[in-house]
Amino acid sequence: MILLAVQRITKTFGGLVAVNNVSFEVESGSIVGLIGPNGAGKTTVFNIITGIYRPDKGEIVFNGQSITLKKSHEIVKQGIARTFQTIRLFSQLSVLENVLSGFHCRTKSWVFGAIFRFPWERREERQKVEEAMKLLHFVGIERYYNLPASSLSYGNQRLLEIARALATSPQLLILDEPAGGMNEKESAELIELIRRIRDRGITVLLIEHDMNVVMDICEKVVVLEYGSKIAEGTPEEIKRNPRVIEAYLGTDGEER
Repeated sequence: MILLAVQRITKTFGGLVAVNNVSFEVESGSIVGLIGPNGAGKTTVFNIITGIYRPDKGEIVFNGQSITLKKSHEIVKQGIARTFQTIRLFSQLSVLENVLSGFHCRTKSWVFGAIFRFPWERREERQKVEEAMKLLHFVGIERYYNLPASSLSYGNQRLLEIARALATSPQLLILDEPAGGMNEKESAELIELIRRIRDRGITVLLIEHDMNVVMDICEKVVVLEYGSKIAEGTPEEIKRNPRVIEAYLGTDGEER
């Protein structure tokens, strides 16, 4: 089943064509990588999928419905969550509070409930705290729940971002360079975490410059160069693709 279809999208900024007629599909239950040199248009594609930008041409279809004109918060409610290339946490809030903020799109509490503390509102709050702690345990940082997010190591802040994204109950999780800044041990743990996320029934689409991560976990890889798609296939096919080797990979399959 096709969960996400990116259909012939184009996006320009002034005279610069950032994304040019790009199409690809993401099957439900898969892990798909989007790679390419810096400036290839990868993050722009993510921003179009998640409603930050609207394409000049083309369409985004999720679960059989067009989301091209929807706003970001509406897309989150439909089941797409993301992390960003630059970490975006509430640095002075606790680790637990950061995850709780991810539940906002599916909580039932309203202003009078929050003011008067109705019993059902207190029950929902307790439930969300329990769910948030389970997510922190899932990503492996539950012991830091009461610390400010700013006190975490860089790698653990990445994990906190993922936990907060999972709090929205996504069908599709979009990760923008999740291994960026991580050491070899942290990257290996991230690979295992992404596999466990997929095993929970969540489809994953990621941008990543660490080719060890991409080649290890992705079933399909899409390659962009100068805003255009130049290749699509399995990791092994991508490694052998002459155009990809010339544009992005060395002869040994390592990123230039």
